[in-house]
Amino acid sequence: MSADPDEDLVRRIGAGDPAAVQTLVARKLPRILALAVRMLGDAAEAEDVAQETFVRLWRHASGWRRGNARFDTWIHRVTLNLCYDRLRRRREWVTDDLPEVMDPAPLPDTQPREDTWRVEQALRAIAPRQREAIILVYYQDMSNIEAATTLEISVDALESLLSRGRRALQAILARDDVHE
Repeated sequence: MSADPDEDLVRRIGAGDPAAVQTLVARKLPRILALAVRMLGDAAEAEDVAQETFVRLWRHASGWRRGNARFDTWIHRVTLNLCYDRLRRRREWVTDDLPEVMDPAPLPDTQPREDTWRVEQALRAIAPRQREAIILVYYQDMSNIEAATTLEISVDALESLLSRGRRALQAILARDDVHE
């Protein structure tokens, strides 16, 4: 048995096996989509990122080598990079025409509980690296070692990000409580 539970599927994808792609997409899509939604705050954009992640998997599976990193680490890193590409493009978009202003509130049928919504808003307000660390550990259920590997930092640096991120979230949520 290999140390990476996805190794055989990735090898089969690299060999062009469409059934392996379906299996891996079914296994990974919910987590990749959740990661992208939390990073981008936009379900449609997150779906595009998830799709591009799996296109890259299809293209690069034959080049993935066991031992460099676990596949799960690689796919999360690809997703984070694609999210940051989109976030950068949002900041770089300049035009003379103002777009129609959309209501930022979630649709009624997708309305999260009030506390969940407050936490999601607070997550968007903290530093990006802190947000990444918190999402990977608390929402993606990665261990500190896996999250540190994904972020390409030491475990100590990850723990520092988590600590600062939790303090920032606590401060934002406490401030919001005072204003209510």
